[in-house]
Amino acid sequence: MKKDFRAKKWKEFVPIPVFDERPEFTEFYKKAWEIARAHVKEVKGMPQTPYMDEAFCDTQIWIWDSCFMSLFCKFAQEVFPGVETLENFYEALYGGKSLGEVIPTENEPAWTGAVAGKPKRVDIHIADNPPLFAWAEYENALYSGDVERLKKLLYEKKFLQKHYEWIENLRENTKINGVLCETCLKKTELGYKWEGGRSGMDNTPRGRKGEKANEDRPNDPDMLWIDAICQQALTAKKLSETFRILNDKENAEVWEKNYEEKKRIVNDNYWDEKDKFYYDIDCKDGHFIKVPSIASFWTMTAGIATKERAKALAGYLTDPEMFGGNVPFTTVARKDADFVPEGRYWRGSVWLPTAYAALKGLADYGYVEEARETGKALLEHMYRTYTEYEPHTIWECYSPTEYKPATQTDNVTIVRPNFCGWSALGPIAVYIEYVLGFYKVNAFENSVKWAKPDVKGKVGVKNFRFGDVVTDIIADGNKCFVVSNGEYALEINGKEYKIEKGEQELTL
Repeated sequence: MKKDFRAKKWKEFVPIPVFDERPEFTEFYKKAWEIARAHVKEVKGMPQTPYMDEAFCDTQIWIWDSCFMSLFCKFAQEVFPGVETLENFYEALYGGKSLGEVIPTENEPAWTGAVAGKPKRVDIHIADNPPLFAWAEYENALYSGDVERLKKLLYEKKFLQKHYEWIENLRENTKINGVLCETCLKKTELGYKWEGGRSGMDNTPRGRKGEKANEDRPNDPDMLWIDAICQQALTAKKLSETFRILNDKENAEVWEKNYEEKKRIVNDNYWDEKDKFYYDIDCKDGHFIKVPSIASFWTMTAGIATKERAKALAGYLTDPEMFGGNVPFTTVARKDADFVPEGRYWRGSVWLPTAYAALKGLADYGYVEEARETGKALLEHMYRTYTEYEPHTIWECYSPTEYKPATQTDNVTIVRPNFCGWSALGPIAVYIEYVLGFYKVNAFENSVKWAKPDVKGKVGVKNFRFGDVVTDIIADGNKCFVVSNGEYALEINGKEYKIEKGEQELTL
């Protein structure tokens, strides 16, 4: 796969959705790519440049923003540096390299220490952000089929293993050169202590004492965070699956064992049978800290939840008293005392990274129709906000009750605009994978799984790329028209078809 991140004709490498029922979604999709393109950034001296800018500030880079951005860049890897962006973290944390310098503007936040017009080194903002590198690399590899990159990561550099082990060995707050903030994550026998900002869910009410949070960041020092252990388990799981791609059974089994141990800990300790929900727990006596938050759905993303428990969780995503309603994937349950109708950042807003992770879990457990229903509702909300709220753009996070962006922690100031950034996940990844239904691609197996929606008119995708394949897949009624430059297996609503090079007409 030849890559040119500076390509002027980058649009030629982007898939083209076809959805006669809602063509406006495709126009919104194109807008997301255009905004994202403006955030392909070049900084002299960075280990990897160009890279994806998170749409926040010039002097900082974020791990979990970058991982999630790669999950929409995967659809156009030739021209968008998704996983390449992660090289800046790998090289700074484990390669001994420093990041480049930028000249900040007056808009740079004061807490960065930047002075407008004076060169400043770029920092990693937080090193113990959600450890999602292995997940991001695996998901991108399923589209690229790039075995050489995987070999370099796992055998030559061992960046992914090193990050996992670093997380496992954190026991105290640590200040790392090249990182602005000290770490807060601490490993214990049953999980990980953490903090809102480091978890990415800045002002989450998780960890509160009593029915309602009296502080902006409760950050109970004795709380074990459900997302932390699930994300670390997800790392082990994806390392195991990546080693299997490379036919390395021995290493795959080692990492599967690590995964299964964390899976056991979560299911033995974090599940409340009474409420049918996974909660954060207290590290001293294991009692549940009952704040129902979107973080608990990492149990599905990581494949930890049992089938019965996953069924309960899936139900909560469509329950209007919990995380469902007209605008699904709220960050705390709607019935919770700390739910704020305006959003107030992580007190009810809808954030694309946690929504996307939950959708991935739904589909992986077989809830493909539920993923389509909730994904479409989410996309509808983003689109209506785009058309009805000025300025007409894509936002950092969204109001859970109105067609508008959410409020920040002061519950007055509107969140950041032009956030593509991870919010491009909605118009791009959610649209392609769950609304249109192309929910599983595997370049190593040369296969595509399509949960084709039952809609009027044409539906599908053109210029769809995985591995060496470039294909058009368009259904109209009971016919499906496929054009491809190579062979692959296409599964449509459970029925498999062998796609040949050239043009084909399938009867569904």
